[in-house]
Amino acid sequence: MKKEIRQAIYDKYIAPTKKERPDYIGVEIEMPVVNLNGQAVDEAVSIAAAESFIEHFGFIESGRDTDGNITSARDSKNGDILSFDCCYSNLELSFGKAVGLFEIKERFEKYVRFLNSEFEKHGYTLTGMGVNPNADINHNLPIQNERYRMLYHHLHSYPEHSDEVDIRFHKRPDFGTFTSASQVQLDVSYEQLTDVINVFGLLEPYKAILFANSYLPDYPDFLCVRNMLWEYSMQGYNPHNVGMFGKVLTNTDELIDYIGTQSIYCTMRDGKYVNFTPLTIDEFFSRDSIEGEFYDGKKYRKIEFSPETADLEYLRTFKFEDLTFRGTIEYRSSCCQPLSEAMTVAAFHTGLKEKLYELKEIVENDKVIYSHGFNASELQKLLSKQKLPEYIDEGAVERQLIRILDLSSEGLIQRGLGEEVLLAPLYDRVRRHTNPAKAMVDGIKNGIPIKTYIKQYAAI
Repeated sequence: MKKEIRQAIYDKYIAPTKKERPDYIGVEIEMPVVNLNGQAVDEAVSIAAAESFIEHFGFIESGRDTDGNITSARDSKNGDILSFDCCYSNLELSFGKAVGLFEIKERFEKYVRFLNSEFEKHGYTLTGMGVNPNADINHNLPIQNERYRMLYHHLHSYPEHSDEVDIRFHKRPDFGTFTSASQVQLDVSYEQLTDVINVFGLLEPYKAILFANSYLPDYPDFLCVRNMLWEYSMQGYNPHNVGMFGKVLTNTDELIDYIGTQSIYCTMRDGKYVNFTPLTIDEFFSRDSIEGEFYDGKKYRKIEFSPETADLEYLRTFKFEDLTFRGTIEYRSSCCQPLSEAMTVAAFHTGLKEKLYELKEIVENDKVIYSHGFNASELQKLLSKQKLPEYIDEGAVERQLIRILDLSSEGLIQRGLGEEVLLAPLYDRVRRHTNPAKAMVDGIKNGIPIKTYIKQYAAI
């Protein structure tokens, strides 16, 4: 790797972890907008609800699409953001950095109550699911701005690349318009950086059991289909851009090397996004020129450009443990949860962060799931499905999950803010051997209409 690019990677990703800073939490929750009448979401309804929200809470608009429709707005005091993610049927609430989870919980519930009071006027609701239950009904078209037009174009380009990589692309490149995540960003120190990535990576199979909440009839075996949709799309053209790291990182030099093997597939020139066949950072910056294409307002046109160090800003990865330029790890693998349990993802990770080395002891010595020849990545996929492999003892899984939850609870108690109560729904799931997706699928099999679960998971 070129020395200047290696330094740029260090400056962007590693250097921020060395800075002294308060211990903050960042939470982002995406939620499906659902038309309860079983029809496609009318974009005008979503936009009107957002406009009412902005006026009511005094947010300042920060983005509009090419037709002038609101796409994002921000509270100038606390940093909270309302935005639409990919399309107008997936609404995201992102919260400014906070010290405690209850302050986020209070604002989240206040915002959702207002939004759902607006949506209710039209027979709509926000609900807590990782896949929009009307995924096959909605238009699933991207927001018309540079970013989402680029992403939609990139994801739909997979037929052109089917022979280039050892990956079986799925046939739902529109998945970004109907999948919803619950993500948490936690500050990470330089000293703990590789341990955090390694340890929480080993935890991913257990999280697949605990937080599964994305069921899509196209893939009935999965209770957590979101991650598969990312991995077997153009985002997974290079597997180093998605999912697990697949290796134990022993130092930050190895992490920088790994980042050098991740691929970049877009950049900007003259205010326009340019798409191109994904290239690893190493290869991208070793070329004198690259061929791509951009949308000129009417059609896509070819363009040739030379790489610039600043293009590193457009490296977009979707690792389960994603190192950001803020000196945080973003935990990305969890589905949106039922809205009354929305803080469980953040609470779980926040508590375990306080007990990193005790967690390391548990997962590195695990014999419950790690004694059958499968690695963490393979197990994460297996345990995302409706049925656990026959060789896995469900009773032993329950005991191990309780042990992990107890450790998270201890970490939250150590924080002294009473946040441990937020884990209660997770204990209940473990003891009943269920999760939100399983509860819904089992209920539908027994004749309970999906509308019941849409409303149930929308309640706060």
